[in-house]
Amino acid sequence: MKIQKKRPLHLFEGYGIEMEYIIVSNSELSALPISDKLLKKAAGEIISEYDRGSMAWSNELVLHLIEIKTNGPAESLEEASDAFQKEVSGIEEILTEFNARLMPGAIHPWMDPFKVKLWPHEFNPVYEAYNRIFDCRGHGWANLQSTHLNLPFHGDEDFEKLHAAVRLVLPLIPALAASSPIADGEIKPFLDFRMEMYRTNSKRIPSVTGLIVPEAVFTQEDYQKEIFDRMYEDISPFDSDGILQDEWLNSRGAMSRWDRETIEIRVIDIQENPAADLAILEWIINLTKAMVDEIWTSLDDQKKWSENSLYDILMAVVRDGEQAMISNSQYLSLFGLNNEKISANELCIHIFESLKSDYSFSDGAIDHLKMIFNEGPLARRILNTLPNNYDHEDLFEVYENLCDCLRNGTPYIP
Repeated sequence: MKIQKKRPLHLFEGYGIEMEYIIVSNSELSALPISDKLLKKAAGEIISEYDRGSMAWSNELVLHLIEIKTNGPAESLEEASDAFQKEVSGIEEILTEFNARLMPGAIHPWMDPFKVKLWPHEFNPVYEAYNRIFDCRGHGWANLQSTHLNLPFHGDEDFEKLHAAVRLVLPLIPALAASSPIADGEIKPFLDFRMEMYRTNSKRIPSVTGLIVPEAVFTQEDYQKEIFDRMYEDISPFDSDGILQDEWLNSRGAMSRWDRETIEIRVIDIQENPAADLAILEWIINLTKAMVDEIWTSLDDQKKWSENSLYDILMAVVRDGEQAMISNSQYLSLFGLNNEKISANELCIHIFESLKSDYSFSDGAIDHLKMIFNEGPLARRILNTLPNNYDHEDLFEVYENLCDCLRNGTPYIP
């Protein structure tokens, strides 16, 4: 996977991808707080990021998580699936020495998130500040794994187009990507329970997450004034040392970062293997391109949407996934439809069918997307596998199979 030279990247000239996985024991699939030991074994010392050429491994907030990512923006997604799968294999090879493995899925289905350990090494003061202000115990902080997609922009003209498009795409993502229907050993009333927890994890200072869908601002100056300045002001009474007064404090579902000129999409549950994640990323990227290209609706019309209207659609999809009914006819018209009501799955299929001839989808992505359209997102497939009156043994079997899917790079099909 080639890495772009260090020059400003314009729209769709590169892609930064990050995938988070839980480290679990082989025998019990219980979360193991050993990411520092893993990184030390790989690098010879405890470090926060292990450089592997075009790829890298890094720590996260809690010790039972490891992140695999592109080491800078990749020029294309063409080799990304194989590259991420190779990194999974490299990590699992080391984890055999700890009788451990990696688990996919956006929430561990039975771990106690109030008994986790924070990363105690480099950057720990930042994590401790988060913990002091927000209390990083619980599912909203200590038990949520996702895929992040970073899309570049350069200057306000790029940002205006990209931000307008991404805001409209966000509400549909859980229809494809939801993978967190179970926590505390029980089925939750949200197919994407991770996003429900993410939505509320900073409720002490609501401006940190906003309404997940970012506000309708389209220049750096307006973003600074409407989002960053308000967020910094709100947190300052709790953060007297200014440790958290940085752009990365922003926890919206699409975070705009001018320090590296990217919009980072965070409304993507981690899937059963990297190829599955990459299939969903191809759909997201191609839809975002189509919105930027104004194939259905103009930029001016895209910019008119308030975060409140988009939030309502997002939360319906977070709750019901692909089965959510979307009855906002104005939103449907953004995708060339005249329907009064349609399911999120039907809308995602319509988008795919409309784009596949003019926008590039890999054969692997096409196969996996069609499987999602037919069988549902991973969360739905997990629920369809479990018996009505399941017990821990049934749950263990499902998630052991998911671990095997990650290890072998195979899809999870009930």
